[in-house]
Amino acid sequence: MSHDASPRTYRFLTADILTSGYRAVGKIMVTSHGAMGMLNDPTRSAIEVTDARLARLHMPTKLVDHFELVRMMKKHVFAVCMARREDLGPQGIVRGGFTSVIEYPIRITTQMFEIEGVMELPGRFDFASLINEGSREFLPVFNATVTGILIPNLRVESAGILINRNQIDLLALLNQRVKPEN
Repeated sequence: MSHDASPRTYRFLTADILTSGYRAVGKIMVTSHGAMGMLNDPTRSAIEVTDARLARLHMPTKLVDHFELVRMMKKHVFAVCMARREDLGPQGIVRGGFTSVIEYPIRITTQMFEIEGVMELPGRFDFASLINEGSREFLPVFNATVTGILIPNLRVESAGILINRNQIDLLALLNQRVKPEN
């Protein structure tokens, strides 16, 4: 990210980034808009991860390499996990400008991962508009857990996760789960 000519203040945040084959843990450079602002910036298609430690998904705790800097295309990122909810960005950006929201406990699946957590949305739940409308490519999920579908020992718990909406296969509201018959 070129910040030489910009008057903005930048800072580094620790992030856990999941792709289809790797887990990268390192630092991403963000402005005052946090990770949400950086990942949803339509003028940049790539992200840079500084001090990146890489692990293959099937062995998520075994370090395979360590780089000063790795670059990746945002469209290939499944999820970006942040340690603190505040790291996602200011409340107005994360909530899309809405002050009152409804919390929806959800389960999201992608080709590689299952995510359980809470989405905060204004008004009623509308899947079509959530997935198809607006300029946000990454959607916030709070108090979330990411689990590998075929790799159950891959488990990341996070206060705030940004999910690439283009990678979502399924989204279910947990309050619509069918109760088992006795």
